[in-house]
Amino acid sequence: MKCSLLSRPMTCAHGWISSAVLPGDTVVDATAGNGHDTVFLARLAGPAGHVHAFDVQEEAIRSTRERMEEAGLLTPNVHLHLSSHDRLAELVSGPVKAIVFNLGYLPGGDKKTVTRTDSTLAALEQATALIAPNGLLSVMCYPGHEGGAAEAEAVEAFLSRLPHHSWRTGKYQLLNTGSPAPFQVCAFRLD
Repeated sequence: MKCSLLSRPMTCAHGWISSAVLPGDTVVDATAGNGHDTVFLARLAGPAGHVHAFDVQEEAIRSTRERMEEAGLLTPNVHLHLSSHDRLAELVSGPVKAIVFNLGYLPGGDKKTVTRTDSTLAALEQATALIAPNGLLSVMCYPGHEGGAAEAEAVEAFLSRLPHHSWRTGKYQLLNTGSPAPFQVCAFRLD
């Protein structure tokens, strides 16, 4: 998964995460959705790793569980939390090598249930405290839904304020994919 100008933002994020996560690491899918990122992270962390996935919708947790079972990845080290991502620090022990957020609503689900700026910022605050050195925080922002633009702006502002001596933060966005275009913000924690 090489990142290029032909790549979608999530493809780039997955490539960067693949470079950071090693077997045995702890990883978090802060917005489980349909479980695709949870499966991706579980494969990287391997059977000795610890995987946490959060979602506020039972449908999302059920879908994630089924996807993990189908992939043969549902082990005692996989923790599916029917909970908001703003409980991250309460339910996950650090250090964490990668935390993935895919904001917005559950694809194919209720579009009225969306991530919210206040809980997302609380979760990001906790996530930055949990990320291990050489770990990665990835946030896919979708400004097109109600409240999405404000949430995306807040995420970008929060991550752009991380101290440069200990974090490198960047944004990747394809500008000709719709308006407003979704974008990926990643923050890499230095040693």
